[in-house]
Amino acid sequence: MAPKRPEGAGAFPKMVESPALSSPGPADLYAALDLGTNSCRMLIAQPQGSQFTVVDSFSKSVQLGAGLERSGRLSRSSIYRTIQALRVCQQKLKRHQVERMRLVATEACRRASNGPEFMARVRRETGLKLDIIEPQEEAQLAVVSCAPLVSRKTDQLLVVDIGGGSTELVWIDLTGVPPQARPKSIMRMHNGFQNADSRFPAAKVVDWISVPLGVATLRDQFNDVEDDSARFALMSWFFEENLAEFAPYKDEPPREGFQIVGTSGTVTTVAASHLGLKRYDRNKVDGLRMTSDEIDKVIRNYLALGPAGRRRDPRIGMDRQALIMSGAAILQALLRCWPTDRLSVADRGLREGMLYAQMSEDGVLKDEAE
Repeated sequence: MAPKRPEGAGAFPKMVESPALSSPGPADLYAALDLGTNSCRMLIAQPQGSQFTVVDSFSKSVQLGAGLERSGRLSRSSIYRTIQALRVCQQKLKRHQVERMRLVATEACRRASNGPEFMARVRRETGLKLDIIEPQEEAQLAVVSCAPLVSRKTDQLLVVDIGGGSTELVWIDLTGVPPQARPKSIMRMHNGFQNADSRFPAAKVVDWISVPLGVATLRDQFNDVEDDSARFALMSWFFEENLAEFAPYKDEPPREGFQIVGTSGTVTTVAASHLGLKRYDRNKVDGLRMTSDEIDKVIRNYLALGPAGRRRDPRIGMDRQALIMSGAAILQALLRCWPTDRLSVADRGLREGMLYAQMSEDGVLKDEAE
């Protein structure tokens, strides 16, 4: 099945895993590192026209937030795994002589009582200075990364970033923006949700929320429930309860002009399962549009497999199998609360948002006509 692309997707920095550019110098390179509750991920990229080409990348499940719900602290084993991964990142940055970079940590480090102590240790042992960013900046970067997936027909947009420790949701009103300018208006949010540049029509952020429940933290809340189906139902209900003040359209029928864009390992895994991919292919997943019925079918299949079957399923993968049902519970709750029966899948997130923001601030990306 060929992926369905939203209409009017504009040019945007994208991952191109190819040596299209020969021997870039360090002055040409940018890096973005995202240390989350579950994963450590980094991209090194070079500007190319209005886009960027990925020169090197790194991704590893470090489970930094393992045990955080119980103890309120980052554990010794989690810290050790994470520092080992960050050493690899530091070696890549050194090898490529990257000068411009943004390195951030999110929910696990925000919540852990020893988060600042951990940041100091990271700098001491790896030389990397990570910033613990606030939820609003995390949401802002996720929104920017998803800009090209916004349809010109979209009037109301919900961007959802399902992380390991939290889920960020941003509701954007695009009715005041001409259809052809809607993706570009989202890109301009890298400087903040309030667009002060009166030269351009602005997308309006109606509301945003950071729910302190992600795939790892939600799973940990219900670890004591033995029945697989009951645990899934409870997780989905509990997440929906946490959206009570952010779900004005709950139980309303689907409407034209409403769009959800979802970015996370959960969303891309569900998409890969829907497509029957035995080997993950970003080009087939990023930009795919799935119906709620297609998503429900994948989730029912996951439940039918049970924990043992999910561990063996190559479409899920060992890094994701322990977290896929909590992520699916979040996804299902979101589709109940937003008046659309479709989801746009984004294989992109904070790293792409950070790269775009850095390159935009330096003026190294060509601005195409709307």
